[in-house]
Amino acid sequence: MQTRISRFVQYRHLELLDEVVSTNQDLSAALGHGYIVTPDVVISRLPATQEEVNEHRVLLDGSDTASLTPFIETNQATSLPFLHASVSCKWTIRSDRSQNTRTEALNLIRNRKGSIPHIVAVTAEPLPMRIASLALGTGDLDCVYHFALNELRDVCASLPEAGDQSEMLETMIEGDRLRDISDLPFDLAV
Repeated sequence: MQTRISRFVQYRHLELLDEVVSTNQDLSAALGHGYIVTPDVVISRLPATQEEVNEHRVLLDGSDTASLTPFIETNQATSLPFLHASVSCKWTIRSDRSQNTRTEALNLIRNRKGSIPHIVAVTAEPLPMRIASLALGTGDLDCVYHFALNELRDVCASLPEAGDQSEMLETMIEGDRLRDISDLPFDLAV
């Protein structure tokens, strides 16, 4: 089942925009339909109840305090979750796939109302130079995660002919652009 980002608080306005654009040819020609992303994996968070907020100390007392934030469940007409993370999964990376992942990330950044979710990619690509097409750049992705990074490091280090590949791999790791899949749950905990 695919999850459209319009089902999350930061992107709920996109459903209405999509309806308006689909019924108006001039708007459709000007705006297109490329702003609704369907991530491979999503991690969401429900809004907090007043009881949860007041669990350790009374912060909300029923007055107008924090009455506009969608983070508080009672401030939403319909309780929608927040998109906490969007994970793009690419078994291997070709140039067209990395562009697609970047386009999805930029759409998530540009079309939101509220905070940016974590935007990451997971891959099993064996060639560091191809991983670099996703990992290096302007920061549209938080980080790229490899499903077997330690093993990839070992292989690159053991092959003398993999000098450039090994150097690129270490550059991405030392530059905090590439991590092992085991790091992902901890990075998303914040």
